[in-house]
Amino acid sequence: MNLSQNQFMGTIPNDIGNMKQLESLDLSNNTLSGEIPQTMSSLSFLEVLNLSFNNLKGQIPLGTQLQSFTPLSYMGNPELCGTPLIEKCKQNEALGEDINDEEGSELMECFYMGMAVGFSTCFWIVFGTLLFKRTWRHAYFNFLYDVKDWFMSRWT
Repeated sequence: MNLSQNQFMGTIPNDIGNMKQLESLDLSNNTLSGEIPQTMSSLSFLEVLNLSFNNLKGQIPLGTQLQSFTPLSYMGNPELCGTPLIEKCKQNEALGEDINDEEGSELMECFYMGMAVGFSTCFWIVFGTLLFKRTWRHAYFNFLYDVKDWFMSRWT
């Protein structure tokens, strides 16, 4: 089906995935915008695809034959990304999430803060016990001396 150079505007309709026997689709040189519909992945008989020179954006649907076409099929869509194009999608876009960099860095900051609090809490529990419990302190250092003696006897 050749619908190229018709000055079509808007998005590619989701219903295009219902055309199960479609073998060729040329929508090039229009002013189509938006993302490539996920329903296009069900076009299993599609042998020729040309979506070049539109205003498509987002990721080419994953795990489909849409990724098997050459980059020429998608040329002229600067905001389009993913296989087979050289332009890789950001991870968050690939997952369809709207998490921006600030939220991701806040999450990492909380993670590292939690690690620091956990480490210092455990350190002070062990150190405080050895500091204030005399019998435990003596038992701990006696154990270290025994380990040292055992290693020294093995190496000499």
